[in-house]
Amino acid sequence: MTKQPLGIGILSFAHMHAYAYADVLKQLPNVRIQAVADTDEERGRKAQAQYGGDFCVDYQRLLQREDIDAVIVCSENARHAEMVLAAAEAGKHVLCEKPIATTVNDAQRMIDACEQHQVTLQIAFPVRFSTPLCRLKQTVEEGRLGRIVAIRGTNHGQNPGGWFVDPVLSGGGAVMDHTVHVVDIMRWLSESEVREVYAEVDTRFYDIETDDCGLLMLEFENGVFASHDPSWSRPRAYPTWGDVTLEVIGTGGVTQVDALAQHLDVYSDRDGGYQHAFFGDSMDAALILDFVDCVQTGRMPSISGVDGLRALEVALAAYESAQSGRPVRLR
Repeated sequence: MTKQPLGIGILSFAHMHAYAYADVLKQLPNVRIQAVADTDEERGRKAQAQYGGDFCVDYQRLLQREDIDAVIVCSENARHAEMVLAAAEAGKHVLCEKPIATTVNDAQRMIDACEQHQVTLQIAFPVRFSTPLCRLKQTVEEGRLGRIVAIRGTNHGQNPGGWFVDPVLSGGGAVMDHTVHVVDIMRWLSESEVREVYAEVDTRFYDIETDDCGLLMLEFENGVFASHDPSWSRPRAYPTWGDVTLEVIGTGGVTQVDALAQHLDVYSDRDGGYQHAFFGDSMDAALILDFVDCVQTGRMPSISGVDGLRALEVALAAYESAQSGRPVRLR
């Protein structure tokens, strides 16, 4: 008997990562993009023309279709909760773009609903699948760095503009956008939870309503100290969207990792000057393959809703700390 392809629906192309995910899905022989839903009809119809399937403005209509097994939510951050809750009630497995939500309460409701309806909830933290970061995780697990003492992380990117700088839709600026990625990696490496957060948050690069830079100091329950430097400080001329770097200090050694280091610097008069030629493995492809495998095999997701919640807690604590001028205790 021929195995039916996994039917996928994409709820919104508001987040640019939706295009990367759809590019991967389109190449998988055992997966089919059945439908696209987007309140921005022009954007949605363009995506449908590019990736196939049907189009509808109302995502609730998409969720009613029996040929859709799972959905990928790439809407504005503030709409994640309503879409995931509706998907869970409809019995659809979910890959949700980060951050999981804009409030802790919404994140917990999403986790509870997916558990109640017995559907997968995976959070889109593709950096976990970066080859350099996977090698770092292996190095830590093998004990080659000894006991981790401290971690320093950065995530500097370009200002995405649009709804990302609308605090109602985004829930925060660069600190919200970039903290969750790196904190998730720090939790993954240290196998511990953040206990306390102190942060400075500001708007220095753009005339916008949200923050565009910050600096976080973190204390983990197992004694690890960490710093994180998130910002939208990269200019438009920068060859990539940004960076993700980590320096891990252990009792047995120190290592530095750049998640985007697998590239060549190409200088050519013929091709318009400088090119950043990436040759490494695709984090997005590995994330999508992992999600598809979770749905098809029924195994637990590699990156759970709780992982998304814990990362969100740290980002929100950073804003609270910056406003009060004091450290915020999480647990």
